[in-house]
Amino acid sequence: QVQLVESGGGLVQPGGSLRLSCAASGFTFSSSAMSWYRQAPGKERELVATVTSTTATNYFGSAKGRFTISRDNAKNTVYLQMNSLNPEDTAVYYCHARRMLLPSRQFIYHWGQGTQVTVSS
Repeated sequence: QVQLVESGGGLVQPGGSLRLSCAASGFTFSSSAMSWYRQAPGKERELVATVTSTTATNYFGSAKGRFTISRDNAKNTVYLQMNSLNPEDTAVYYCHARRMLLPSRQFIYHWGQGTQVTVSS
């Protein structure tokens, strides 16, 4: 059974930092691409950052220069370090996994349940 369990969300003041964690189980984590998405109230879910199985990273939108995605394959965990947070970063943050099934090479996707991040003074 595939599980993605996020943690580390909470309330933080503008300018502060948070580190989100996503613990994965039930699949071969090391060979899967992992991502963080977020969804603010009334907005569509958006991609924040990705890390491939070879640890290549990509950042999107306002995450560039402020957020860092990383993975620890020994712990089956992906992290999102968020610095210089502002109220526009308030959202539910979701962990996402992309797996490749063999031998079909079909991709399947999994989501965590999300963790709330609120940036407010």
